[in-house]
Amino acid sequence: MVGILTEKESAKRNFANALGGLSGTFNGEDFVITSARGHLYELMAPELQVPPEKAKQYSSWSIDYLPWNANDIAWKRELKADCSDKLSEIKKTLAPCDEIVIATDDDPSGEGSLLAWEILDEAQIHAKKLSRMFFVDESAPEIQKAFVNRKPLTLSSADPDYRKAMFRTKFDYLSMQYTRMARACGDGRSVLRQGRLKSAMVVLVGDQLQLIKNYKAIPFYQNRFKDENGVVYISVEEPKYDDKSKVPHNFHSSGVVQDSKVRKKTAPPRLIDMAGLASLLAPKGIAASQVSVILQKLYENSYVSYPRTEDKTITPEQFNQLLPLADDIARLVGVDVNLLTHKVPRPTHVKKSGAHGANRPGSRVPKTLDELRNAYGEGAVVIYETLARSYLAMLCEDYEYDAYTGHVEDYPKFIGHCNVPAKPGWKMIYQIDDTPDDEENDQGLGTRAEPFIHQGYPKKPTEPTTKWLMKQLENRDVGTGATRTTTYAEVVNKNAKYPLLEEHKGKITMTEYGEKSYRITQGTHIADLSLTEQVYADMRGVAAGTVNEQDALSKMADWIRDDLAIMQANGASIPKPASRVKGTWNGETLSVKESWGSHKFTESELKDLFDGKTIILKNFKTKKGYTTDIKGHLEEKVSERGTKYLQFEPIYDEKPDKMPNSWSQYTFTPGERAFLEAGDEIEIKGAISRKTGKTFDCKLRWDKDQKRFIPTFQNKKEG
Repeated sequence: MVGILTEKESAKRNFANALGGLSGTFNGEDFVITSARGHLYELMAPELQVPPEKAKQYSSWSIDYLPWNANDIAWKRELKADCSDKLSEIKKTLAPCDEIVIATDDDPSGEGSLLAWEILDEAQIHAKKLSRMFFVDESAPEIQKAFVNRKPLTLSSADPDYRKAMFRTKFDYLSMQYTRMARACGDGRSVLRQGRLKSAMVVLVGDQLQLIKNYKAIPFYQNRFKDENGVVYISVEEPKYDDKSKVPHNFHSSGVVQDSKVRKKTAPPRLIDMAGLASLLAPKGIAASQVSVILQKLYENSYVSYPRTEDKTITPEQFNQLLPLADDIARLVGVDVNLLTHKVPRPTHVKKSGAHGANRPGSRVPKTLDELRNAYGEGAVVIYETLARSYLAMLCEDYEYDAYTGHVEDYPKFIGHCNVPAKPGWKMIYQIDDTPDDEENDQGLGTRAEPFIHQGYPKKPTEPTTKWLMKQLENRDVGTGATRTTTYAEVVNKNAKYPLLEEHKGKITMTEYGEKSYRITQGTHIADLSLTEQVYADMRGVAAGTVNEQDALSKMADWIRDDLAIMQANGASIPKPASRVKGTWNGETLSVKESWGSHKFTESELKDLFDGKTIILKNFKTKKGYTTDIKGHLEEKVSERGTKYLQFEPIYDEKPDKMPNSWSQYTFTPGERAFLEAGDEIEIKGAISRKTGKTFDCKLRWDKDQKRFIPTFQNKKEG
């Protein structure tokens, strides 16, 4: 009997469809299928990883006990809450099997292998044989092929994917020291999450915002020519002046001489990974968190390929598998099938090397876009159309244009360039931000050029955007497309208590906590991108067996020692939070900030607030500078560490005429607002309950008649 362990329930269903049921016979072998539910195990708390006499120092958030000694930690796991029934199901299914097959996702990070080995090792599930199925996607042919061609395994320690993923897990675990240091060296209260990717993102954005802040738009002036078609002619020898009045007027109008005309071609853009997709969709108001969630759902139902890929090309086999569906995909997204004339593999897009292949449409083509819209929301339609057009572009002809070069007849050192489109090719269906040509026109060079004084400025630093950040991380080999996307979703999560970055339609700024994190980590190892690059190099080395895991992990103790002194010095300049006032609340002693916004509470106001009364703040001055009366009372909250505290909450009695921008401390993206206002239901994660202070997930719609939000909870207990 062959026992197959998949990663999740949806995968189990796809495997059953491919092999003929949850149990049966395929290719002459009896099989049975069971599934995990993602990770069933997690590493225990630090104080439970060490001998009892060291438990206090590993549980404490005091920096007096840092750095940790990696050799102290036993790396013990425990079963996650609510996973005992799932584990029992797996053990019962696999117990009678002669062979156990790991059929979890084969992702670049090794995470799929890690979660499978955790179950087998911790639950002591053994069989005579172990093997691994490698599949590109969960289509029936791919699963069937993977079952027949499964590869033998021995031990978790001999599996490169497991070693890689486990090293990353251990490194991230040790990184929580940085979060404790940032809290202690900051304001002593804010939990500023640090880590190899989070810190890298904050540093990159912070540095770029500093460049923009320090940028000075000091103009310069220079003689140039322009013809009647708008082509500008520039001489590299022509001096620049800081004063327009100093520019000599010693040029006259002159004819234009064409020097060359060359037909050039541009191939379609490369296919995209998850980070590239998130970058394209961010300006459309679709958050990175939405991209990863929707992609996974579409993949589980074979609408798109495996999402967590690093590939930007596909294999010849993958090309041939999808080609018969190209016309159907084109008609679905409104692309003229007559444009798909380049139906041979491009060497820029199709390579023999690769695993899952780049993100692209899957083996299942929806009959209509409404099929996706009704099942997964409007975001799924946008994602599918983007992937479809990216794929279809490589089946179109190259974009062709004529490149002209010319000079000013009487002043030959002044050179001009322009590009005239000849054949639109793939640009007929797929326009992206990095393809515009500033020198493009429909007419070519003019016949006569006039002199003028050009006013220019030093090049302004690029404004940080989702696309810019993902490109910076990719260029430095920091993270995978999938991990960049998921980590980015975490740091820009508006509903997190301490979000580090803020993103609006792809543009990124710092939050209050991001600013603190950036200032605290200046000059540290954790803020040095070369460290992050080294960690990924170590991951690959541990996987290959060329780097000793314990040696690589022990480096962090030295980093902690160095960085602690730097972070303490940096933290001295960070303002401390407002002081708090204690009082009796429902028989307990709790505290509240002594001020709210511009208003400092009086003794009588504090007395009323602690008594549970509602007070009115007269002539409250808002951030925008106007005054108003604010009514409010105290509400009990719970911190991330489980500590109770009080917070002043304003009360707004009237129902809004328009839909609010937020609900339960979750702020909607423009895309989400559009769905809600259209009467659609969206899925939100990380909302915060006013009653308990705990986070929760739900589906949400806006009732226009009742002027209120209607949540739907999948898990009533959690809701």
